[in-house]
Amino acid sequence: MWLQLRLYLLVGLLFAILYGIIAAIGYLIGVQGFSYYIFLIGFAVALVFIQFMIGPKTVEWSMKIKYVSADEYPELHQMVRNLSAKADLKKTPKIGISQLQIPNAFAFGRTQKDARVCVTEGILDLLDKEELRAVLGHELSHIKHHDVAVITLLSVVPMVMYMIYISFFWGGMFGRRRDTGGMILIGILALVVYFITNLLVMYGSRIREYYADLGSTELGTQPYHLATALYKLSLGSARISKKTLKQAEGMKAFFLNDPSRAQQEVRELKDIDLDMSGTIDQHELMMLQDKKIKLQTSDKLLEALSTHPNMVKRIKHLASLQQ
Repeated sequence: MWLQLRLYLLVGLLFAILYGIIAAIGYLIGVQGFSYYIFLIGFAVALVFIQFMIGPKTVEWSMKIKYVSADEYPELHQMVRNLSAKADLKKTPKIGISQLQIPNAFAFGRTQKDARVCVTEGILDLLDKEELRAVLGHELSHIKHHDVAVITLLSVVPMVMYMIYISFFWGGMFGRRRDTGGMILIGILALVVYFITNLLVMYGSRIREYYADLGSTELGTQPYHLATALYKLSLGSARISKKTLKQAEGMKAFFLNDPSRAQQEVRELKDIDLDMSGTIDQHELMMLQDKKIKLQTSDKLLEALSTHPNMVKRIKHLASLQQ
């Protein structure tokens, strides 16, 4: 409940910032009507809407997705059907296989009725049945919580700030108006707020991952199965060449974890894998429940600039869900 509340508070905060900035700009430049700012917001919303509509096709193309039938992958279809029923989804998502060798999974789509769940070829031979089920539970929780729509909504705010920056800063630099100094100042302010709101959107994305992890356990999967799956995905991604990882650079926000951070995550998670088995079993996860996690400043900064939580913190959260 607290994770969901934080996400709602974040949405409110971002749009309060948007309203405050637009009102302040109007006051500073003496604009009585807000038609211009309404146009900016409307244009940004239109861009996000276009992105929202063409997004699925973009993901399909970039991830090299092939949709598969129940005859081709019966066990995968059965898992998704069962988990979808537990999640009370009105329609079972389409199931696809991505030809990327990076071991991972992701969900996308405009709405619950348009949802798709995909796994990469690299994940199918890496995880056992229960681990794969926990991963699918995580992805179906994203669909249940309307996460794509939420993050798309949040992204409107930094987009508007960037448009204000472009309009005022460069308009002031090359314009012939007398108040060019004020316009440049407003542009710089908008750029600063753009970076701040971008950080808040990434924070929202990290909350979304924690919430989907919780959702997976609510669908009946075991936290240590998801913890092991995350560990194995990091191990698998750490062996992938940088050239292969770059194939999904623009889409890694969709993934269960960030493949580009895999090598660092493996080093961190080895301290949790006490028997060095390449898994995180129930005992090891419960040992983490009372252990305090201290991150270095560099790790905190790296997390703040990421769409995914620090992996050790994430496993710690899963430990708190383990009975």
